[in-house]
Amino acid sequence: MAIGSHLSTGFKMIRLMRLKVFVPLFFLSWFVHAEKSNVLLILVDDLKPAMGCYGDVHAITPAMDALAARGMRFDLAYCNQAVCAPSRFTLMLGSHSTSTGLYGLGSQLRQVLPDAVTMPQHFTKHGYRTESLGKVFHIGHGNLGDPESFSIPHFHDKVIEYLDPESTDGGKLTREEALFTNQKLGSIRSLPRGAAFEAPAAKDEDYADGRVAAETIRRLEAAKARREKDGTPFFITAGFVRPHLPFSAPKKYWDMFDPAKLPLPKIKTFPKDAPPVALKRAGEISAYKPVPVDGQVDEALTRELIHGYYASTAYVDVQIGRVTGALKKLGLEDNTIIVLWGDHGWHLGDLSIWTKHTNYEQANRIPILIVAPGVAKAGSATRQLVETVDIYPTVAELAGLPAPKGPQSIDGKSLVPVLKNPKARVRDHAFHAYPRRRLGRAIRTERYRLVEWRNPGEPVSKAEYELYDYSKGQVETVNLAKQKPALAEKLAAILAKYPEPVSRSGRKPKKNK
Repeated sequence: MAIGSHLSTGFKMIRLMRLKVFVPLFFLSWFVHAEKSNVLLILVDDLKPAMGCYGDVHAITPAMDALAARGMRFDLAYCNQAVCAPSRFTLMLGSHSTSTGLYGLGSQLRQVLPDAVTMPQHFTKHGYRTESLGKVFHIGHGNLGDPESFSIPHFHDKVIEYLDPESTDGGKLTREEALFTNQKLGSIRSLPRGAAFEAPAAKDEDYADGRVAAETIRRLEAAKARREKDGTPFFITAGFVRPHLPFSAPKKYWDMFDPAKLPLPKIKTFPKDAPPVALKRAGEISAYKPVPVDGQVDEALTRELIHGYYASTAYVDVQIGRVTGALKKLGLEDNTIIVLWGDHGWHLGDLSIWTKHTNYEQANRIPILIVAPGVAKAGSATRQLVETVDIYPTVAELAGLPAPKGPQSIDGKSLVPVLKNPKARVRDHAFHAYPRRRLGRAIRTERYRLVEWRNPGEPVSKAEYELYDYSKGQVETVNLAKQKPALAEKLAAILAKYPEPVSRSGRKPKKNK
């Protein structure tokens, strides 16, 4: 055989060998990419665990209950700060507000942490298309959210919304509408108050949550087509605003409840011996009519507000059901991680307090449901203490991504061991904080909560403390800090292990004793 023939045969064999190696590697690469789990985050504003799956016999929440039946329910889950914008920063950054200084509604993420890598950015770096709809980052009060976090522009809709002209004194711009749309921020008190609730005969999509659900379904349909075409996994965050005030929901949801049968608050006084700095009166609730400006709500109005909260929760549950139903219909259910999260709890007149903005149980306990196909057993529940910051590292691990490393402080812990075994433990307490005249930092164990009121850099000897025992109820009655000094000291020692909190100016003061 001629030398040329030998060479030709050799080159053919080499090409064949390369092809044999290349083809399996190509398909292996495609297979691994195609098998990445999708992620659907469902965020619900002001949602406490007033849900059937959490044992609330008055709630009508079949869609959220169905998610709990498919995955794990976290019974002792807590936000890291009971107010919208900071709570959402803790979710997306995996960082405590005390680590970042992002305490306020108007806090600007990129001014404080210009190089932060948020949860969706982490997924974008690993091949995901990331999208957001509705209320995800807080927009309003001078805050514009964080457009850098997602692959495409955010789908924005209203938070404060009315259909009945009487709710807005004939169609006028109300105080809360102005705040949430960044209008007339310097003259809010000159604007009229909007109604605290309305119940018109309306379609679901007449309000924002119905429109967000419809658009999320369209995005899921497009995501499926995209995945079939090129294998790109999706990370979609859908944010719903009800039951945030005003309790604007179609009348059919109000008609689902008999207000006379809904529970009224049993404890309507502040905890005995609680320091004044911890207490709240009026605030957000008084921005709505007919609530008295001093926040003192009588029984008749209490019934209407509680009715509105449950009606709004039932309304948002149906919207969530539309989305999860579409996910199933599209055949995406078995390869999608789903997280349902409430950004903080809500006082419904307990302690005579309404809304959030406290360090108490009703403002800080939240629902977290995680559906992790192949990992979490269907219908499981755990008493593992959980924080909002834990969601970022948990979802990253579930998706097979590297653990987030910041550059911001990553304060969360992955809950994957708990998803695999509800009795596993990754922490023995939860941490949260709320700033008033002083900064209140709290430790919540399975039984107790200790709150330390002390500003960054202030001597510990000047701190004020609260200590509560939840073994006999979920509403605080008496501050036990002086009655049980040894226990208070033990819990304060746990709190002392945390870094000195960053001040609202973004500075990290030295700790004084």
